[in-house]
Amino acid sequence: MTADLEPFFNPKTVAVVGASARKASVGGVIFRNFLKPAFKGTVYPVNPRTTDVLGITSYERVSSVPDPIDLTVIAVPAGIVPKIMLDCEEKGVKAVIIISGGFKEIGSEGAYLEQQIVEITQRSGIRVIGPNCIGIYDTNTGVDTTFLPASRMGRPGKGYISFISQSGAFAAAVLDMNAQSGLGVSRVVSFGNKADVNEIDLIDYLGKDPETRVIVEYLEGLSPSTGGQYLQTAKMVTQEKPIIVVKAGRSARGSVAAVSHTGALAGDARLYDFAFHQAGIINALDFEDGFEMAKTLASQPPAKGNRILIVTDAGGAGVMTVDACDALGLRVPEPPEKEKQILRSAFPGYCSVNNPIDLTGDTDAERYQIAFDTLLGTPHYDAAIAIVMMQVPLLDLDIVERLLSIVRKYDKPLVACTAGGRFTMSGARLLEEAGIPTLPTPARAAKAIWSLVKYGEIKQARREEESAS
Repeated sequence: MTADLEPFFNPKTVAVVGASARKASVGGVIFRNFLKPAFKGTVYPVNPRTTDVLGITSYERVSSVPDPIDLTVIAVPAGIVPKIMLDCEEKGVKAVIIISGGFKEIGSEGAYLEQQIVEITQRSGIRVIGPNCIGIYDTNTGVDTTFLPASRMGRPGKGYISFISQSGAFAAAVLDMNAQSGLGVSRVVSFGNKADVNEIDLIDYLGKDPETRVIVEYLEGLSPSTGGQYLQTAKMVTQEKPIIVVKAGRSARGSVAAVSHTGALAGDARLYDFAFHQAGIINALDFEDGFEMAKTLASQPPAKGNRILIVTDAGGAGVMTVDACDALGLRVPEPPEKEKQILRSAFPGYCSVNNPIDLTGDTDAERYQIAFDTLLGTPHYDAAIAIVMMQVPLLDLDIVERLLSIVRKYDKPLVACTAGGRFTMSGARLLEEAGIPTLPTPARAAKAIWSLVKYGEIKQARREEESAS
């Protein structure tokens, strides 16, 4: 299964059916994407109406291209797609991405066209992503079949989060948002109507992919015929890396909308929640929630328990973090008396040595170092949240190196929380670049640390299952 998908992500030769010199055309944008230096293979335009696209020889059909073709990208009206698929079969193409819409999502006429594609796929062994999708964006190989121009949709840099989505629009929005925020991605796949390749194939592939540390999925629904296999595959993958799902169609009206969007069977949200729990999948409320957990899981180790140490220079933010942790079922235990005495001797009397440790507004980076060195190295805490309000006068950007040294020394997960303007944002960027996930509110920092606790529990459950079997 995994090897079959390799031509999608690492093709040596690509044919773009519908390639055009027109910048505003779907085929034109996709063809130009493959001319960028990031893609190291060879791209061939296929367009029977011209012999030349941007100075490159164009071919009437895929079968006319003189070289073997690993991947064909189809961006033409739905009605002629089956004919092109037959041509790809004749050529021996390994993989096809069908960008075109107008298939089962529009009703019976489109469903008939899609069934023809399915029959060709099953007969020929060609793997197909789509139809009704934007395909693949891959920062490792430069494959980019998204037809939205760079002026409208940013392209994020390299990262270790892979995202799969039935919805092309959401995949595009995620790419654009991540480009804006600076959060890198590895591979992004919009698979649309899943006439062939589905989420099972993709999570299996990404589960074995060394460039992927966390998988995030936007899901509208699972087919009753494949749901069990999906959960079984997910359970295997989550032994090694987290899967986070943003599930749409949770309400009755949302389920109806999902069917009209991609023909998905959305189903009962409670059944999905139970099934995800059994498979070790982490539920996300929305994309913001999902990607904040993903960046945390991609950069920090899973927590071995739920006891959280909070160190802050703002008392109110510390209290809010305790509330958020409590709502998520996380424990915020006080330090043992021995460690309290150490902190009392090191800090001014007005600092609080309970949990949260309140270093107050005259703190410097040294106080953070002392607090974490005193407590995080003990067996009393499993993970930590550092609340760093950069506006305090004695706190410099060397706090970044201090926190990084803490993470390296104790090998326990740590997330940061900071909020503010230009100076604060420069500190937040440095923290993120150092691999310390940084969140703007106490509630979101607590949710990020919860994801590490949750995945730690999932990993522990898998170990116990293996020991019992």
